Amino acid sequence: MGLFSFIKNAGAKVFGIGKTDAEEAIKAELKLEDAAARKLEETIRDLNLQVIDLNIDIDDDTATISGLAFDQSTREKVILVVGNSKGIATVDDIMTVENVELEAQFHTVVSGDTLGKIAKQFYGNAMKYPVIFEANQPMLTHPDKIYPGQVLRIPVLD
Repeated sequence: MGLFSFIKNAGAKVFGIGKTDAEEAIKAELKLEDAAARKLEETIRDLNLQVIDLNIDIDDDTATISGLAFDQSTREKVILVVGNSKGIATVDDIMTVENVELEAQFHTVVSGDTLGKIAKQFYGNAMKYPVIFEANQPMLTHPDKIYPGQVLRIPVLD
């Protein structure tokens, strides 16, 4: 699918940067990036998102994701799990998809947004907010728990 941009410091914190001298800071950052990538892979498995041979590499604020996703929905959810993590500004998606579907749109939440307001914007009907909520599960646990800077999937209506 390509590159996706995210707000680098808006999401859930995955890793921190310790205070070391310059040389050790680079080593520490590489270890943290690798640990963060492994933690993201674990999170994706824990969410039961089906990706064969999932691999995430993090270089500075860019994450590259590869593997074979079960379907387009799974692919997009993996992109969102990774991109909505603190410290990630760009996701380079090089995954392939086993079962092809229509691609969803992405929406970055701004202050004052609700799922109803977003549904009204994309579908013309605020009462369609459950479609957006369901499309973003299991990452969303409640329709009212969205935050500015978060990126959401907006699926195509059937």
